Amino acid sequence: MAADKFKKEIEKRRTFAIISHPDAGKTTLTEKFLLYGGAINLAGSVKGKATARHAVSDWMEIEKERGISVTSSVLQFNYGGFCINILDTPGHQDFSEDTYRTLMAADSAVMVIDAAKGVEPQTRKLFKVCAMRKIPIFTFMNKLDRDARDPFELLDDIENELGIPTCPMNWPIGSGRDFKGVYDRQRELIVLYSDTQKGTKEGHTEEIPLDDKDKLLKALGQDSFDKLMEDVELLDGAGSTFDQDEVDAGMLSPVFFGSALTNFGVELFLQNFLKMTSSPLARNSETGLVDPVSNEFSAFVFKIQANMNKAHRDRIAFMRICSGKFDAGMEVLHVQGEKVLRLSQPQQMMASERHIVEEAYAGDIIGVFDPGIFSIGDTVCAPNVRFVYEGIPTFAPEHFARVRQVDTMKRKQFVKGITQIAQEGAIQIFREFNTGLEEIIVGVVGVLQFEVLKYRLENEYNVEIRMDNLPYEHIRWIANKDIDLDKLTGTSDMKKVRDLKDRPLLLFINSWSIGMTLERNEGLELEEFSKN
Repeated sequence: MAADKFKKEIEKRRTFAIISHPDAGKTTLTEKFLLYGGAINLAGSVKGKATARHAVSDWMEIEKERGISVTSSVLQFNYGGFCINILDTPGHQDFSEDTYRTLMAADSAVMVIDAAKGVEPQTRKLFKVCAMRKIPIFTFMNKLDRDARDPFELLDDIENELGIPTCPMNWPIGSGRDFKGVYDRQRELIVLYSDTQKGTKEGHTEEIPLDDKDKLLKALGQDSFDKLMEDVELLDGAGSTFDQDEVDAGMLSPVFFGSALTNFGVELFLQNFLKMTSSPLARNSETGLVDPVSNEFSAFVFKIQANMNKAHRDRIAFMRICSGKFDAGMEVLHVQGEKVLRLSQPQQMMASERHIVEEAYAGDIIGVFDPGIFSIGDTVCAPNVRFVYEGIPTFAPEHFARVRQVDTMKRKQFVKGITQIAQEGAIQIFREFNTGLEEIIVGVVGVLQFEVLKYRLENEYNVEIRMDNLPYEHIRWIANKDIDLDKLTGTSDMKKVRDLKDRPLLLFINSWSIGMTLERNEGLELEEFSKN
């Protein structure tokens, strides 16, 4: 019986990430999911204009001030017999590396698209990450309460821009002021639009069967009725048919239309999504696939966050449980550190709110206190099994700056702060070869990360910094283990540095310098990215 309960607990888990271009409505949709799960009673105001409330998933001070997500949040709630783990990701392209790591912990992704804009640059970038992982993608076409593009155009946009066929599960009737509702293709009925008030889940839903022509004409009007009949005929004749296997393989995206702000179509989407997405999947390790049910406890670290609670100066390592069951107090093997230990203060999150957990299962995300021993990509497992999950690649930084503390007396806080933020993966730090730690060079994927670094050092570590931009645009890790950096001959624009793990790297201003350096150093091997 215990084995049955264990299997059922894992099978009811759903772990997914929400991705979108900034302002497509991702955080609003996340909050409405939480409303339906009873996890919150009132949705926040993301930008904080109307009220002093802020989105539940945006917990960092700079996020509340700027009204954007800069770090992924982990949210867990129950709904309809499922235990749901949502990974809310930053939409801004400058934080795409954090999103990539988060997608490594997800089993599927919900892609939120603004129906007035269609596929935007960041949607394209994030989709490519999903495609690399071959994870199922579900599309929520948002903001139908505003004027939107033609729905057929929007589907073509997804297929042309992202290269994935779509299957609309429902269909919008008008948009903006003329938005009348959606046609549910599976149940062959029309769900009439009603604005159920911002921040509440109560609302009357009226449904009319497609074959009740008189009632439909009265509710929609002749023009909307005629357009709907025409669209339904087109969809049935030319649209892709739903195929669960294709969805599971990440080769077909089911599309739902609605309005997260007014709550219309959100619960319908959530219900269908939970039926179509799978329970936790087997994960790839150096020894092959690890089945979530038949294996003992194992997990990997995909995110590290310092100072979630300013009062405690804590540091949390987020782990995706991949197999088995976690019990508080159990001993686990930290494979990379080669140590058996107990995971301290295991907790689950509701953004910055947290509670200690006694047990968790495959598919769940837990946060554990990290005294500075974990790195992104680390594996932990039961002590009697030993394997390593596939690594998480480190993105090559595209912008560099020399960073110094203004007050020389605060060197200790500066080094501690910048090192901790680097261990989270938000920035990468390098020190110049043979110069010790006096000169610190920071590399980031997006320039906004410099702003976040400055803000966090000032607010969390009480250290003011000065940044000087550097002209380097290309970075290469040196693959050779036995390289002698002193004897390495490069070009005049090349700089030798070491990273946080003391690995040698080269920075270049010009791309042609990379080829020249390879020519001048026989046997030298350079890599574009490093695995943690």
